[in-house]
Amino acid sequence: MDDHRAQVEELLADYRRSREQLASVQRELAAVAGQASSPDGTVTAVVGGRGELTALQLSEVAYRRHRPEQLAELIVRTVAAAAAQAAEGTYQALSAVLPAATDPAALVAGTADLRPDEYEPVVAQQPARRRVDDDEDNEQRESWLDSELINRRAR
Repeated sequence: MDDHRAQVEELLADYRRSREQLASVQRELAAVAGQASSPDGTVTAVVGGRGELTALQLSEVAYRRHRPEQLAELIVRTVAAAAAQAAEGTYQALSAVLPAATDPAALVAGTADLRPDEYEPVVAQQPARRRVDDDEDNEQRESWLDSELINRRAR
């Protein structure tokens, strides 16, 4: 009977250690965040460990320096960079508790035990997007807000 009691105590101790390790990983995951700024410093984004945008800062000059479609693309690229940084933090936190052969990125994506043909989506043709060139001519750098105000005043 003492053998059974010792086994039960050992199992309970293992359970408590596993539970504490899980709680520790959960705390690490809750603290994960990624931050990125655009090359020109006009956009800063912070993304949480679950990929949610938690903060977005636009400098006062962002609206004067970029046309709306350029600013939108710059925001998307900056948020994506912050999300990639947050994802890396998530992978690092998980890799501490996963078996050595397990890819944390595949686990998070839900593809750890699937072949690519089982999860790759059918890609529809999307229209080409215009790439924003950060080094456009000075004439094109004229603030879109200023040109809009000039056009209104001329009317």
